[in-house]
Amino acid sequence: MSSERLSPFSYAVLVLVGEGGAGPHDLVRMMRRGRIYWTAPQSQWYAEPKRLERLGYLSSRRAPGRTNDRTLYRLTDAGRAALRDWLATPAPFARIQDEPVVRLLAAEYADDATVLAGLGTLRAEIADLRAGLVVAAGLEATLPHRERALRLNRRLAERILDAHEEWLDAVEAELGGPGRAA
Repeated sequence: MSSERLSPFSYAVLVLVGEGGAGPHDLVRMMRRGRIYWTAPQSQWYAEPKRLERLGYLSSRRAPGRTNDRTLYRLTDAGRAALRDWLATPAPFARIQDEPVVRLLAAEYADDATVLAGLGTLRAEIADLRAGLVVAAGLEATLPHRERALRLNRRLAERILDAHEEWLDAVEAELGGPGRAA
């Protein structure tokens, strides 16, 4: 990626910084809560705001933190303009990197029990993600400027989790695992 070009990740950072501002630690916290939508290495959430500031899309200031001063980023006029321009472009279908799908595709290299064991933690992770969505639902009203978008995105996330559970049920039924039909 060119050091001048904005990537989809760049726009994610700009959106999360938003009008209220955010520091890198805030971005990491939001990423952990919203991992069903977007994941990236933690280091990128620290590096990208610095890059966006160098390009003029964010500004920063030092602000008091819990133990030390922290960097707080804010959108600049150029950042707002970049978001407006980006919103006017066609949105591509979601990029999906679905490791469980690839694992199932590789099932020819192991027996069914091994494949199922590798997929066995998915139900717990889906349950954890659902619990996060319950928390997210409670936070929606605290962000009135984003409440509608947060609600709509949460509903999509719920459907994504439903689809993954249904897929896992089908895989288990086919391979003879816990979800196998009687």
